[in-house]
Amino acid sequence: MGRLTQRRPGLKSAKLLGDGRLKELAGWTGGTGVVHRGPAGKQKSEPEEDGPGEPEQPEDEPPRAEIVVVDHELTPSQLRNLKAATGVEVLDRNGVIIEIFHSRAKSAEARLQVELARLQYLAPRLRELGGPSERQRGGVGGKGAGETSLELGRREVRDRMAQVRRELKALDGVRGLRSDGRSEVRQVALVGYTNAGKSSLMRGLTGAEPYVADQLFATLDTTVRRLSPAVSPPILATDTVGFIKDLPHSLVASFRSTLDAALEAGLLLHVVDASDPTWPEQEEVTRAVLGEIGGDELPRLLLFNKCDRITPEQEAALKLQRPDAWFTAAHEPARLADLHGRIAGWFAEVDPEAELFVPWARAAVMGQVHAAATVVSESFEEDGVHYRLRAPADVVGRLQAAAGEVEDAGS
Repeated sequence: MGRLTQRRPGLKSAKLLGDGRLKELAGWTGGTGVVHRGPAGKQKSEPEEDGPGEPEQPEDEPPRAEIVVVDHELTPSQLRNLKAATGVEVLDRNGVIIEIFHSRAKSAEARLQVELARLQYLAPRLRELGGPSERQRGGVGGKGAGETSLELGRREVRDRMAQVRRELKALDGVRGLRSDGRSEVRQVALVGYTNAGKSSLMRGLTGAEPYVADQLFATLDTTVRRLSPAVSPPILATDTVGFIKDLPHSLVASFRSTLDAALEAGLLLHVVDASDPTWPEQEEVTRAVLGEIGGDELPRLLLFNKCDRITPEQEAALKLQRPDAWFTAAHEPARLADLHGRIAGWFAEVDPEAELFVPWARAAVMGQVHAAATVVSESFEEDGVHYRLRAPADVVGRLQAAAGEVEDAGS
């Protein structure tokens, strides 16, 4: 319904806004614009009502805003005071992001991670957002002051957080078993700012059907699929949750297990929206978050997506600015095919070259060679097959052991 801004010397004011701006804001919501105070001098979170129910709004009165969103992190007292002055729900930046995450989460793991973040956000705000704080009855015999409802609420939040962490730990064990099975497979992870087009790229590269929408945080669950058309050896692509500027630390921490999927990859494709003029800032945000989770040392390539939304001249300028980057468009099949080939070629080039001999007595290993490594050349001789291949060192070691080379060397 409207946007209100005000230059302030700092964000420490209990009311955040000046009195004039606060009344202007309340004019959009139907609030009083005044922070009421109780008899003890404490600020009250709600004004007193004259009677039951809410007064009816005149038909000719314009509609009122039902929520106030503040693009800053608010203290609990600021949240309470704005709610009292406006008479409607108030969300700060962190609250908005958490609510978006809550509406997008689909899998059991994502729902638990979002719940943990919401509880961490709620815990210090129970006094301002909660209801009454009167004393409850005591324990045995009804004696003693007992706990306030606030204390009960805090204990319930702590207990639930502990339970959620236990459930997430159990899911981590299951996910760990799945990742162990993929440890020798080449993996590329799509990382980047939210709404950069990672899920659209995932769909084009693998044929998977992740949720795709032009909205913030459309993806909260990690999706892992093989590149399609299939390559030999196979390459897995991983779609990850998007980042955003000033992402709440509670969300970074709670989604660390989801982001850990990116750390298992041999290559990070850092996707940015070429049509967004703020892409340098978004690139830096992603770098910072990857650094927080320990992913800044992994091989990373910058990938400009949505190049179909910019002019050829703009794309040429970006190539001059970032000659090391790749360029693509998720909705152009020719560009996707080129990206598919670049990914396969990158893994083929970075893997070290090695030699492998498979005797005819162990011919069953030949299928494993083609499935796990890039065969540069193969020669069929009287004693067996001599390979020159490219593969990670652990894969080469496994193949050598299967072919008997390790045993022969040890004897």
